[in-house]
Amino acid sequence: MAGDDLFGAAGLEDGAPRPLADRLRPKTLEEVVGQDHLIGQGAPLRTLIEKGRLPSIIFWGPPGTGKTTLARLLADHVDLDFVQISAIFSGVGELRKVFEAARARRQAGRGTLLFVDEIHRFNRTQQDSFLPVMEDGTITLIGATTENPSFELNAALLSRAQVFTLRRLDEDALSHLVDRAEEELGLTLPLTAGARAALADLSDGDGRFLLGLIEDLAARAGDEPLDEAGLSEAVQRRMPVYDKAQEGHYNLASALQKSIRGSDTDAALYWTARMLNAGEDPLFILRRLTVIASEDVGNADPQALRLAHAAREAYLFLGDPEGHHAIGQLVAYLGSAPKSNAAYSALKQAKAAARQTGSLMPPKHAMNAPTKLMKAEGYSDGYLYDHDTPDGFAGLDYFPPEMERQEFYQPRGRGAEKTIRERLEWYAARRKDRPR
Repeated sequence: MAGDDLFGAAGLEDGAPRPLADRLRPKTLEEVVGQDHLIGQGAPLRTLIEKGRLPSIIFWGPPGTGKTTLARLLADHVDLDFVQISAIFSGVGELRKVFEAARARRQAGRGTLLFVDEIHRFNRTQQDSFLPVMEDGTITLIGATTENPSFELNAALLSRAQVFTLRRLDEDALSHLVDRAEEELGLTLPLTAGARAALADLSDGDGRFLLGLIEDLAARAGDEPLDEAGLSEAVQRRMPVYDKAQEGHYNLASALQKSIRGSDTDAALYWTARMLNAGEDPLFILRRLTVIASEDVGNADPQALRLAHAAREAYLFLGDPEGHHAIGQLVAYLGSAPKSNAAYSALKQAKAAARQTGSLMPPKHAMNAPTKLMKAEGYSDGYLYDHDTPDGFAGLDYFPPEMERQEFYQPRGRGAEKTIRERLEWYAARRKDRPR
């Protein structure tokens, strides 16, 4: 039974105008495109339903990838009544009514699949309200979210559901949708081959958005075919899926840092461009690049940190869009520079050692003696002024007397750190000649 569709039950569905996306909504799992990793033969979701068992599920994926459609099809496969709500428009009162109706169905021998769109919009108290009805079998929950469930959903809710990740539709899946749309409409879209390929790019992996574009273009059937430039004028280009306050923001920032760390300069420039095109604050990008200059390039190229500071000053002086050139210059420099995280790792190790050793005092020769009492206590005894020695290095040990020497900083031998390593090795050899 397909749930509470009053529109269809009234017999109005066939004659009423319906959006193309609704007309092409898959009626079987085989018609779903782009999600073979979940519903292909031997895939985990397919295996579950073939065994006749459907647990509560969280569908996580970008818009227009088929989350709602899959939920409807799964309800049919396991013979559950399908009920759909949106977390945007629902509150505790509506949830209570939905749960009461599900209990009534259960008493009548029917099960309920409750599909909750945008489930991450519910607060923690609302999410907790699902737990009892999931545990006693009143509902099978399928929640849909575009946000990372690990961050947006309660641990208790996640522990009672399996998370399945839907992928943005690839080129083959989008091309298949275009073919199906033309067959349904009974026409060929007025597009050149290049514009047809660009149409898929405009959708950014969102099948629902693609079908909306096709509906707009169908009105032009019979006109001269549009090339790529004409297509850009005919439809409003979609902004990339990117929320500066949510996970996409951090995913792209992570991709940028890891591309630079991996010396993939071209990929780093691509992720920078993606962030700028999506409207990211350039100062956020510059802060991230400054971190990279210190953490990932480090002393292998000490100029990197200076250039990061200069790029920030240039952007503040030039503004948009000219200031973006300074960002691109910095990204290209950091991606191409020798890399070393030795200084970053050394500080982490030193912090750990400092926590473990507590409040050890410095050696006496490392402390000043501005008073007679301090001189009497031996402060500054044994200190040698390094600049007065022939090599400018006295070889004193400055660790606490109760603590063994540690070697935190280990230069990698790349770029400028090759010279630094040689110098540190010379210091260490000289230091060994002096007793502690």
